[in-house]
Amino acid sequence: MKARVSARQEVLKGLWDQNPVFRQLLGMCPTLAVTVTALNGVAMGAAVVFVLVCSNLMISLVRKWIPGQVRIAAYIVIIATFVTVVDLTMKARFPELSSSLGAFIPLIVVNCIILGRAEAFASKNGPWRSVLDAVGMGLGFTFGLTFLGSLREVLGSGTLFGVTVLPSWEPWVVMILPAGGFLTLGLILGGVNLITRTVEARRRRAVVEASRVTARIAVTGIAPGSPARGEA
Repeated sequence: MKARVSARQEVLKGLWDQNPVFRQLLGMCPTLAVTVTALNGVAMGAAVVFVLVCSNLMISLVRKWIPGQVRIAAYIVIIATFVTVVDLTMKARFPELSSSLGAFIPLIVVNCIILGRAEAFASKNGPWRSVLDAVGMGLGFTFGLTFLGSLREVLGSGTLFGVTVLPSWEPWVVMILPAGGFLTLGLILGGVNLITRTVEARRRRAVVEASRVTARIAVTGIAPGSPARGEA
């Protein structure tokens, strides 16, 4: 029987264990294209969070009434509705930011993160857990874009969110070019893999050590650190 995942775990899984950018490598087009600044990363992430939460909630509510043969088409219609809301709102309230993000806001409709969570989670779970899943995945995506955009902006322009943080820095122009996006993302993925392998190796060693202790207790009846018989 599958263990019940807590609400906290449902949200936190998207930040590390199933991070869309650094672990699942989803949504790579907007990740590489819009992260020339940290602000772009935050804006794109916020748009995805809104669409993901709303679409997951709606799909979870109507999942039992959607015929299996047309479920993907139905999901796209639902997602496109919320993407249109985001796109028109940004054009009306934040025209410069909307222009900076370009076509990647409308393309959220076919973002594999959105469709993936709709098919893999929202269509199989209730509204509350679907919202938690969307929040976790959306925040993980936002974190990935903001972190990548911050590094590229600092190294490529010497600024962070438009504020100069390295006044004497000689900008690395390559960092705000497509090549800089690939290079930075590759280095981050390498770091994430190194951390993951280190943690897993420590976990395996702990399991092996625990097994040895258990076997010793079973054979001798004496726990490590306990006084030998007759010494007390």
